[in-house]
Amino acid sequence: MRITINGSEVEVQRGEYVLDVARRNNIDIPSLCHDEALGGGACCRICLVEVMANKKSKVVTSCVYPVTEEMEVITDSHKLRRLRRTLLMLLLARAPKNKVIQKMAEEYQAQVVARFSSAAGEDCILCNLCVSACDKLGTSAISTVNRGVTKEVATPFDEPSHSCIGCAACAGVCPTQAIKVSEDNDKRVIWNAEFELIRCSQCNQPFATRQQLEHLNKKLHVDLQAYNAHHLCQTCRARVQVRHNDLSSV
Repeated sequence: MRITINGSEVEVQRGEYVLDVARRNNIDIPSLCHDEALGGGACCRICLVEVMANKKSKVVTSCVYPVTEEMEVITDSHKLRRLRRTLLMLLLARAPKNKVIQKMAEEYQAQVVARFSSAAGEDCILCNLCVSACDKLGTSAISTVNRGVTKEVATPFDEPSHSCIGCAACAGVCPTQAIKVSEDNDKRVIWNAEFELIRCSQCNQPFATRQQLEHLNKKLHVDLQAYNAHHLCQTCRARVQVRHNDLSSV
């Protein structure tokens, strides 16, 4: 199946989302709330595109709009830039000092508007990627709480969560660096909780929390005693695997 994006024909699989198709073909569509591992949430709406199908044109959110028929997609137009500018004005009102939002707003000439309320110092745009990542890991330590202008992402009662494993996956997927993580002297602090960092058995670099390793080993049914309780970071694990493959091929 083929569709046209900005005048170029591209191959697609029925049901693929427009944003995924565009990115696979190196066609830029701006977005904030989309992550390849988690998909899109249609929260920021910055990834709006124009779709022409059956002689009808409409504006859709590309991260959740599936390709089900032949269509023409336009990713950049005067209408789209105007809509994105308005959306960025709203995001600026929530996070006026955030560098990521400021950079995108500058590109679309969006400015803070007096009629929009401002939450000075806020960085979170409520994209929900962090909550999704936490849920995917099976910990569900954070969630959105409150409603309206007081809505935010937090642990229960803003207290250290017993479910949190300190993996910082939530901070890794956050598009605006709203989730703060600090590390010092083999300790990681996140969500008002402190976690001990485990060092790699080979390179001696801290790479994960004890709770994180225990959680993953339980999920994967790994018996650490079988490996003499050795812990390998991703880099060293890859090196060991390469050596193992080389020896196996001899």
